[in-house]
Amino acid sequence: MLFSGIPFLYYFLPLVLFVYVLSPKKLKNSVLLLFSLVFYAWGEPKYVFLMLLSILVNYGLGLLIERHRADMWGKVFIILSAVFSLGMLGYFKYADFFIENFNALTGLSLPLLKIALPIGISFYTFQILSYTIDVYRGTVKAQRNLITLGAYITLFPQLIAGPIVRYVDVEKRLLERTHSFSKAAEGIRRFVIGLSKKVLLANTLGEFCAAFPAIGDQSVLLYWLYVIAYMLQVYFDFSGYSDMAIGLGKLFGFDFLENFRYPFISSSISEFWRRWHISLGSWFRDYLYIPMGGNRVNKPRFLLNIFTVWFLTGFWHGAEWNFVVWGLYFAVLLLIEKWFLAEFLQKNRVIAHLYVLFFTAISFAIFSGSGLEEALSRVGGMFGAGGLPLTSLSFWYQLRNYGVVLLIAILCATPVFVKLKERLMQNKVTRLCLEVLEIPFLLLLLVIVTAYLADGSFNPFLYFRF
Repeated sequence: MLFSGIPFLYYFLPLVLFVYVLSPKKLKNSVLLLFSLVFYAWGEPKYVFLMLLSILVNYGLGLLIERHRADMWGKVFIILSAVFSLGMLGYFKYADFFIENFNALTGLSLPLLKIALPIGISFYTFQILSYTIDVYRGTVKAQRNLITLGAYITLFPQLIAGPIVRYVDVEKRLLERTHSFSKAAEGIRRFVIGLSKKVLLANTLGEFCAAFPAIGDQSVLLYWLYVIAYMLQVYFDFSGYSDMAIGLGKLFGFDFLENFRYPFISSSISEFWRRWHISLGSWFRDYLYIPMGGNRVNKPRFLLNIFTVWFLTGFWHGAEWNFVVWGLYFAVLLLIEKWFLAEFLQKNRVIAHLYVLFFTAISFAIFSGSGLEEALSRVGGMFGAGGLPLTSLSFWYQLRNYGVVLLIAILCATPVFVKLKERLMQNKVTRLCLEVLEIPFLLLLLVIVTAYLADGSFNPFLYFRF
């Protein structure tokens, strides 16, 4: 079930809110768990049993880890938790990838398993691991209520595409949370904005991106137009989903952390990754990079740490070599930045912004491919490989069709409208006007989005791949 779908917006969400509001305080987590399981089972009923198994196994392991944290068995149980969770992820997400590469290396023809990828498994696996690891570290206490832990793992607002919510960040809210009209209003506002980003911007740009491979007269500028459209599509698709998740969280009394902070205004690649998919970057930092020693080690070990983290960051996104290359590409950029470019970038902000946009554009060309060959072909197309002309009729045609949307998307990818609103809110008259117009504006956005969805328009969700 998609947030950006009529069934969710006008059937599922009103029903769960109605039942949740009417339910007594002690049953609210039960309501969330039940509806979250229904939400997940809507798309793939059989895999809800896999999720239930993960909850039961890690519920028991969490209790055992806490009980034996001071002795050897604590290590055994945390290793079992990691092996079980990562084993599930590895089997369902990477089994065919390993078989394909084994066949390529050996010349054998082992049959592929052709396993369907359970939606959201990459996200809820990391959430489970954050819980058991933090119990082992003593950061949090093991949850003794199975329903409460189940509600955390299955919480539908962020279940299938994040942000990756750590147990430590919502532990208190799972046990005691407050609800208010102001918080609900903030949640609705955030949800509608996120929904609009997804449907009106990401989906529209996605129409061009989906049509791009079939366009006949390719050109260098058309490749660049495609890459810019694709990077904005991914941004608004994923940040829009994160906005919707954060907004829904507020409706149910949770405060999820931000996942995106205008990454395209960054002046370094390291800053870009402090602004892009923040929950994933911080997860790898806190649960892998720092435990490996971070940058407090000798240079060879530091290089190993960096390349390990970015190899796994790329591999987390998908079972294709282009994702691995994508991750290692960022590892190389970050090392070059740290050792050679940091001071220069700080002193030359304009050049620094252009540098980030240029190299992130190349990264999205790599990311967009369905395999390494296609990814490299798209990077080559950006620089005229194969004798591509600079421009073509198709470029001007697509620019005419999508130029306005691209311009709006570029502006919305910066904080220009937020800063304008902040300035207007400083004046009493304009602040009153904004407050009066906000509700009609949000309703208008919702009507437009509904009309778009009712028309059966293009409505994919990119991060279902991951």
